[in-house]
Amino acid sequence: MQADNRMLALAHHMADAAGEILRRYWRLAVIVDRKADLSPVTLADREAEAAMRALIEAHYPEHGIIGEEYGNVRSESPYQWVLDPIDGTRSFIAGYTIFTTLIALAKDSIPLLGIIDQPITGERWVGIEGEASTLNGKPIATRDCRTLGHAVIATTSTDYFTLPQAELFARLRKQCANAVLGGDAYAYAMLASGQIDIVADAGMKPYDFCALKPVIEGAGGIVTDWNGNPLTIASDGRIIAAASKELHGQALKFLSAT
Repeated sequence: MQADNRMLALAHHMADAAGEILRRYWRLAVIVDRKADLSPVTLADREAEAAMRALIEAHYPEHGIIGEEYGNVRSESPYQWVLDPIDGTRSFIAGYTIFTTLIALAKDSIPLLGIIDQPITGERWVGIEGEASTLNGKPIATRDCRTLGHAVIATTSTDYFTLPQAELFARLRKQCANAVLGGDAYAYAMLASGQIDIVADAGMKPYDFCALKPVIEGAGGIVTDWNGNPLTIASDGRIIAAASKELHGQALKFLSAT
């Protein structure tokens, strides 16, 4: 079942609301707190998620919500909104423009709709199951890259890998033409837009990856876990995205040992 037009309209409204808040705080001296896992969080993160949650409660009070800052509600609902108000909080704090807001809607644990929004540059990627993905309303496509030797690979940070995972990624990276570090979800948006060919990460949570799936698949790419399994809310956080089926298969040979 696809997300309907009302759900898509709500997702856009949520991205608009979050973006308005984030623009107010961007490049200000915001107070940075540390969560239990030592990752940073700001008032901007909390206000943006609160605004999105309020919109869901107003329009779909029966739907569940999975949010990075305020946890989960109505986990029994077949529909789950999955929210990350600032994916890349470190970049936001540093005044970079590679942070994003991530919004996904999943049905029976499978992401059907995804938005990757960059509120400073005005870039918004939208993916809906069964439809072509867009950037600001225009269709996008992954690059026609089919061999590792021609591929540009990215990862958010090797700090999120275990030692065995880091060793596997290093082997894969050596096979590629070029490598980029950093970017969080923005790197996956660049893959969907044909700028990057492979992105691999580990330690991701549902709010980090659910929005990526519809966007990448609707652009012609493939995104799975490191064993090649389709992404669901329950996926283990080891994510590999590739511009083509051939490239994905080659990359998996290096990563599927863990």
